[in-house]
Amino acid sequence: MNLKLVSNVFLLPVSKLWDFVYRVRRSFYEYGLIKKEYFKVPIISVGNVTFGGTGKTPMIIWLVSKLEDYNQIPAVLTRGYKGDMENKSGIIKGGQRFRSNPQVFGDEPMLISQRLKKGAVIVGKRRAQNLKKYFHEVRPDVVLLDDGFQHIQLYRSFNIVLFDALLPIDRYKTAPLGYLREGLTSLRHADAILVSRSDQASEEQLESLFKLLRPYHREDTIIGKFKYIPAGLYDCYYKKQMETSELKGKKVLALSAIASPEAFYKMLENAGAEIVEKIDYPDHHFFSDEEINDILLRATKHNALVLTSEKDMVKIRRVSQDDRILFLSISVDFISGEEELLSGIKKVINLDYQ
Repeated sequence: MNLKLVSNVFLLPVSKLWDFVYRVRRSFYEYGLIKKEYFKVPIISVGNVTFGGTGKTPMIIWLVSKLEDYNQIPAVLTRGYKGDMENKSGIIKGGQRFRSNPQVFGDEPMLISQRLKKGAVIVGKRRAQNLKKYFHEVRPDVVLLDDGFQHIQLYRSFNIVLFDALLPIDRYKTAPLGYLREGLTSLRHADAILVSRSDQASEEQLESLFKLLRPYHREDTIIGKFKYIPAGLYDCYYKKQMETSELKGKKVLALSAIASPEAFYKMLENAGAEIVEKIDYPDHHFFSDEEINDILLRATKHNALVLTSEKDMVKIRRVSQDDRILFLSISVDFISGEEELLSGIKKVINLDYQ
């Protein structure tokens, strides 16, 4: 007996019900049966239709940088998963990045705040209420809604939906059969579809993904592809200590508590680092003094550097500022679609650049 086939038979009705519930939910908001919250500023959502990481936080950071280049004051609305403020509300203002605690605000809000010069990160899952609470304190020109595609009670001006190029096509089924949070019919609301890690996928993989999505999104939806590139090695105070090219031949103890550690390890290996040990913790893990001390002892044994992700460093620096621990900074690099995306964003925020 094929257990997978039997499992699919039982899960199929649940999957169809899941899809139906999400469609009905969207329809209630679309036709005004449930009221949306409106604000007098553009709101740009960055989200996805799949479970798991697709690169929302790096994309939020990229958008923050672009908006600040345009002299806009951004406010980022984010849940603050596993932080004390997740079920409350809190704010990290630009320029306060080293005075905030990731256990209070969550690691991803802290990561975003490290790059914020102006504006603020507003934390808490009741995002519309939190924006009302802090709006006059921040006075943003534009709001970024992190993981916002399903947060439809808050009206948005522009929807960015992210996909991971490496997610197998057979996973694109509604839960619990697959990895979809909701059906692909929701993509009619997408203004831009961006595919992360496109450099690591074959042309056949990418074409299969675009072929799958094409019947569901609008003709005017912006399509883009991007990758992550290393931007140097930094200490916990964000001082650059080493170029990525200097990693070649160096012994490294790779430390991570992120959703996709293999991508992090691959980036280190591609830079020529010799990974002597990989230490994985669950995503969003908060490090203790004992754990960091043990890691440093292991690094000394190997005569190696400890390299981690930027998301992990915001938690590590609370318990250790040891200069043997560095993080690999990454940045978003577009393969295609960047100009079209920026043009769409400029229209939304009423910028008329020639």
